[in-house]
Amino acid sequence: MARPLRIQYPGAIYHVTCRGNERKEIFKDDKDRERFLEILFQSINIYSVKLFCYVMMKNHFHLLMETPLGNLGECMRHFNITYTGYYNRMHRRSGHLYQGRYKSILVERDTYLSVLSRYIHLNPVRTVKTKSMTEKERRDYLFAYRGSSLGGYIDGKRKERIIDYRMVLEEYGGHNDRGRRAYRKRIEGDIATGIEIRDKIIGQSVLGSANFIQWVKDTYLRDKTDRECPPMREIRRYGTGSEIESALKKVTGMTMEEIKRKRGSVRQIAMDVLYRRGGLTGVEIGKMLGVDYSTVSQGRKRLREKLKQDKGLRVLMERIEDQLSIGKN
Repeated sequence: MARPLRIQYPGAIYHVTCRGNERKEIFKDDKDRERFLEILFQSINIYSVKLFCYVMMKNHFHLLMETPLGNLGECMRHFNITYTGYYNRMHRRSGHLYQGRYKSILVERDTYLSVLSRYIHLNPVRTVKTKSMTEKERRDYLFAYRGSSLGGYIDGKRKERIIDYRMVLEEYGGHNDRGRRAYRKRIEGDIATGIEIRDKIIGQSVLGSANFIQWVKDTYLRDKTDRECPPMREIRRYGTGSEIESALKKVTGMTMEEIKRKRGSVRQIAMDVLYRRGGLTGVEIGKMLGVDYSTVSQGRKRLREKLKQDKGLRVLMERIEDQLSIGKN
């Protein structure tokens, strides 16, 4: 049987799944789940990926992601290798953690983004364990489930910095309490009726309307002799240099020249944003800011450590990301 297609392009959205080798568990405890999210957060930041939702089950996981740079393969390779390394060291094992490579389904944004988010969030109540529960028991179990991003979708106090809620909640009234109440109500209805998408997936790889399927075929499959080789992405840069400089100035109040002369977190943020959102190399950023490329690498590394501890710095970074997202969605 031929492997499913790997189609990558800037702005693509995917439903990603990965199952434990021989269906064995990939999470033994809360520490594993916490480390999984930490590594996932690092990976999506490095590769400028947006994460809309996740679910961690005992022996597999689901992710709903957007790749502004068209680089799903790079992001998942980094993430899976890093988590496998952690898991093997922690549990004194060796070898493959996953059952083959990850699976990804290309998703049409307007038609299936909301449906996929709910489908993923319903996973904890689609198990043998929950079949004998009453509807109320299943609802309570789902809303209390700890290995899921659902909490932040139904309760603003449970928001996670790793999740981009806005695009999904827009369909339910916005990224606010009204939107969360509507999303919760829809999930409650889904618990009773269920959601099935498998019969709508084309070629094990694409989920969308007839027009979307045709666009994918015309754009990425026509005249291709090797379907396993995804097309090279046409662009790497997501935010242009002027857009990034404008966002930095609006949030920090400093021009790029002023940032260039300033040491510390603000310059490190500029380095990180230019790398992730501008697609510049460490050498290019170093020339722009008047430093060695190794200083850029070390600066981005130090910034990641600071972001774990400094809430104010995370807010500053989020404001810059918000500025860069205006007009891109």
